Amino acid sequence: MDRCVVLVDAGYLLGAAASLLAGEPARSRISVDHAALIQELRERAEADTEQPLLRIYWFDGAPDRVPQPEHRRLRVMPRVTVRLGALTRSDGRWAQKGVDAAMHAELTELARNRACSDIVLVTGDGDLLPGLMDAKEHGVAVHLWAVQAADGDYNQSEDLVAEADERRVLDRAWITRAVRAKELIGPCAPPPAPGPEIAAILSAPLPESGAHGGSRGVTASPTSANGSTAGTPAAAPAAPAPGAPDATGPKGVPTPKDLAGLGRAHTSQPQQPAGATLRWSSDRGWVERGGPLEPPETASLPTLAQLTSAEQRWADREEDITAVSGDPFEVGQVFARRWTERLSSATHLQQVSREYPRIPHRIDGELLRYAARFGLLAHKDDQIDEHDRYAIRAGFWREVDTRTPSDRAASDDT
Repeated sequence: MDRCVVLVDAGYLLGAAASLLAGEPARSRISVDHAALIQELRERAEADTEQPLLRIYWFDGAPDRVPQPEHRRLRVMPRVTVRLGALTRSDGRWAQKGVDAAMHAELTELARNRACSDIVLVTGDGDLLPGLMDAKEHGVAVHLWAVQAADGDYNQSEDLVAEADERRVLDRAWITRAVRAKELIGPCAPPPAPGPEIAAILSAPLPESGAHGGSRGVTASPTSANGSTAGTPAAAPAAPAPGAPDATGPKGVPTPKDLAGLGRAHTSQPQQPAGATLRWSSDRGWVERGGPLEPPETASLPTLAQLTSAEQRWADREEDITAVSGDPFEVGQVFARRWTERLSSATHLQQVSREYPRIPHRIDGELLRYAARFGLLAHKDDQIDEHDRYAIRAGFWREVDTRTPSDRAASDDT
């Protein structure tokens, strides 16, 4: 068949691009416009081979083979197929497992089935040499593309280079059409400020005792329409009661320990016994708890699963696969949109809105479990990415706020 196929080793392409642009192979050091990159690959392949494109295969690793947000964006693009191998950590370094084998299998299968006349390989791994030679034996022209090396030397197997029919180098000018280096923060430079939505949650005061049904310290809207912070404190915080968390310290989303301290400071209930565990929520579920921390009106709120029919569940899954990119903020918005649209009573929405910035734990737990489907909340460099959690919740509150204008106005008037 007179058409071309592109096989991309994402680990090689993006790692080499990071070395070229940022001085080290860490992909976290670069920002990638995947739509532009795919378009550039397609145009370059069709120009070099003088054949129309059949398909681009994108081979990459992912923890537990769970598609990450970038993989979800890629796999719904026209003429793009994503193949995932495992991503494991050994001796402090991440390594792909199964990617080379998958590329080898695809390369030989395409050649044996005469699915194309030309194959473009974007890789540097010598393990693909047998597959490359097999493809040539079946009459396929093999084009090997390299990313310009930072030190001017080869970053590909010399045997692979020698066996290829054609070779091209993707230089810095080509790479920078879709990839750029992120700005490096020096050791003395302050960390980047969070976006306005997340900053509003981080700066929200801890809820006062018994305030589960009262007005919030800030409005439900983390930002206004133009992106500026909309909420302002309704009143100066009162002096902390004995045993309550220090409100003068760094602010943040209240933890279970904070909420427990507030509850004990204003009630006669005994303190929690040593070793007791309070969990607000997690990506794996929630722990029911008693006491005044969860008022009955929010503890009985229906979950999205309870509000969703079998037909809606199928449609939701279809939307998740084809339309939701997996951006943390977007994930929070999608969850909140579905939940608010299916509520039978506006009272439930007002109850949740008054709880800002604390999402009731059974709803929050379901939200985080939903986010886990998109590869969020996973371990990144041996740490849970708390920034993603804040972004997920900020997206949730943004969507809730747009659907509760009367409650927001009432909060602004207080």
